Amino acid sequence: MILPRTPVRRLSVQIPEATISARRAGKNPRRFGLRARLKTTRDAAARDFGRGQGGEVGASPQRAVTTEPTRVTGKRPADRRVFSKRPSGFVAPQSKIHEGYSPSSRLAIRPFAGKQPPRVVFKQALSLALAFLFAVSAQAEVKLPPIFSDHAVLQQGVLVPVWGTAAAGEKVTVSLNGQSQTAMAGADGKWIVRLTGLQAGGPFEMTVAGQNTLTIKDVLVGEVWLGSGQSNMQFPVSSKRAAYAGLANEADEIAAANYPQIRMFTGRPTKSYEPQSSIAGEWRICSPETVPDFSAMGYLFARDLQKELHTPVGILTLAFGASTAEAWISRDVMAADPQMKPLLDALDACEKFYKENPQGSTNQAPPHPKTINARPGRGGSRGDPAQDQHFPTVLFNGMINPVIPYAIRGVIWYQGESIVGGTPGVNLYGHVQQALIKDWRQRWGEGDFPFYIVQLPGQKNVSNNPRIREEQATLLALPNTGMAVTIDTGEATNVHPKNKEPVGDRLTRLALAQVYGRKIEYYGPMYDSMKTEGSAIRITFTHIGGGLVAKGGPLKGFQIAGADQKFVAANARIDGEFLVVSSPEVSAPVAVRYAWDNFPEGMGCNLFNAADLPAAPFRTDRWEYHLDVVEN
Repeated sequence: MILPRTPVRRLSVQIPEATISARRAGKNPRRFGLRARLKTTRDAAARDFGRGQGGEVGASPQRAVTTEPTRVTGKRPADRRVFSKRPSGFVAPQSKIHEGYSPSSRLAIRPFAGKQPPRVVFKQALSLALAFLFAVSAQAEVKLPPIFSDHAVLQQGVLVPVWGTAAAGEKVTVSLNGQSQTAMAGADGKWIVRLTGLQAGGPFEMTVAGQNTLTIKDVLVGEVWLGSGQSNMQFPVSSKRAAYAGLANEADEIAAANYPQIRMFTGRPTKSYEPQSSIAGEWRICSPETVPDFSAMGYLFARDLQKELHTPVGILTLAFGASTAEAWISRDVMAADPQMKPLLDALDACEKFYKENPQGSTNQAPPHPKTINARPGRGGSRGDPAQDQHFPTVLFNGMINPVIPYAIRGVIWYQGESIVGGTPGVNLYGHVQQALIKDWRQRWGEGDFPFYIVQLPGQKNVSNNPRIREEQATLLALPNTGMAVTIDTGEATNVHPKNKEPVGDRLTRLALAQVYGRKIEYYGPMYDSMKTEGSAIRITFTHIGGGLVAKGGPLKGFQIAGADQKFVAANARIDGEFLVVSSPEVSAPVAVRYAWDNFPEGMGCNLFNAADLPAAPFRTDRWEYHLDVVEN
C-alpha cells in the first residue's frame, strides 16, 4: 500500500560540518550528537506541519537538512538516518508526528548556493516592516517632557504652558480641573497649550489626549520657584548624600520634614553644546525619606514659604557644582555681547577641533576659553570641551532650555565661588550676571520675574573676596531683584558652609515682602551715603529695621582712610539712625570700608538692625582694589 503524497514545504536546519563528514566517513554519528539533532529536526517538522505551515528555519547559507515526503511501506527502514546527495529516507515514529502530517519524510543535505532561504528573507522583511510601523507609531504617540509628571506643582494665577510632541497635525487636548485647552502639533511634531486661571489647590489629575492618552496624577497648583547656580545650590540636606554637604542640624531637620505640599524636581546635571528639549528628573514629595536628597537651599526656602503662605510650593533644582555664570547664558546673548563673545568663539574653536580630531593631542588643541570666572585658559584636552561646566552656554543648553517656558514665580540663585580669574574677570562679573537675568526673563516671557541671589559669605580664600560681593550687588540696579546677605554665615576654610538656615530665611523674607506683600524687613542696613564731619565720617543707611544694632559688643570691621588711600582700623559708634566712623590716625578722612575682607567674620563684623539682619559689606570709595590672584 502506498499512501498519497502530502504537500509539504521544506524545513531546513543547521547540521555541523563535522557531523556530516563523520557520517560520510562511516563513523558513528552519535559521537557528534547527531541523534539528538535529528530528533529535534523531526519534532520541529512535526510541529511546523501540524500547524499547516512550512519553510526553512535557522538555515545555514552553506548546507541544510530538508524533509521531503516519501513512500511508507509496512517495513520500517533499518536506519532512519541515511545521507546521500539524493535523499533516501527515514521514517519518523508515528508518536512523534502531529495529526494531519504524513509520517513519511527523509533527510537530505542540499546547498543553498549562498542565498538566504525564502522563509528567512520573509521573516527579515516582516521584522523590518514591524519595526518601521512600531517606530512610526511611537513617534505618533503624544509625549510629555519629564517635568510634567506625577506630583508636579503648577504655578497659580498665570498662564501655564504645557507642551510636548505628537504626530504632525495631531490634535492634542490638555485637561485639568474642569479646564481643557487644545492645540495642533506642528510639522516638527511640537505642540503647546496654555492653561489659564489656575487657583491653588489639588491634588488634581491632568490628562493629555491625542491618539493616546497620558494621565499625570497628584498635581498641585501653588507657587513654583527655580533654584540654580553651583554646588551651594546643589548642596543636599544630608551629608550622607554628599560628603561636602549636610545641614548643621540635619538629623532634626530630616525628622521634621513631613511637608506633602512641598515638592521638588531635581534635574540631572547635564552639559551640552546644542540646546536640549528635555532634561531627566522627577518630582518628589517632601518627607523624611526623600528630603535627604533635596537641595538644602531649595528645601529651606520652600519650607518657610509654605508655612507662611499655606499653599503648595514646588522647587525646580537645576544646579551644577563649580559652574560659571556664563555657562548658564544662551548662545544668542553671548554672541551678541562684545565683552562675552570671545569666550564663545574660543569654545567653538575647541569644539571644532574635538569633532575633527577626537584623538588629537593636548598640544594640538586650541586653548580653552579664558572664562571670566576661572583662571586663564589652559591648553585643550582630548575630552569634549562642551562637557566642561566652566564653558559658556553648556548648562543653559543642557539644563535651562529644556524647562523653558515652565511657569515659575521667580528664581533663587547661589553662584560666584568660581570667580578666581583675576581683576578683569571679576570686573566683568556684574555685567555677566545681569546679562543672565535679562536672558532668562526674555526667554520665559513672563516679564521681570523676581530674581534673588545669595551674596557670598566669608571664607579665607580668593573665591570669596569683597570685589565679587560688590559685583554681585550690582544686580540690584535691575527691577525685581534682591540679595540675601550672608556675611555672618561663612566658615574660614569651607566653601560649603553648613549654616544655611539664615540664608533660607533671608531669601524667604525677600519673597514674602516683595512678591507676597508681607510687611516685614527683608534687608539689614544698606549703605546709602556719607558726609565728612571734621575728622569723622557720618554714614547713612537704608533698611535700619527699627534701629542700628551693635551685636555682641562694640562695633568692629570698619576701616578708614585719607587721601593717601591707606586704610587703618577705625572706631564706629551708633548715633540714632546714623553711624559715625573715625580714627586718631586719620585726621582728614575721605573713605570708609566695612567688612572689606575675604573673611569678614574674622574681623568681628557685627553691625545689624533690629530685625537681626546683618549689614551688607560696603565701601564709600571707588579706588582700585588689588586681588591677590593670578591675573589674566
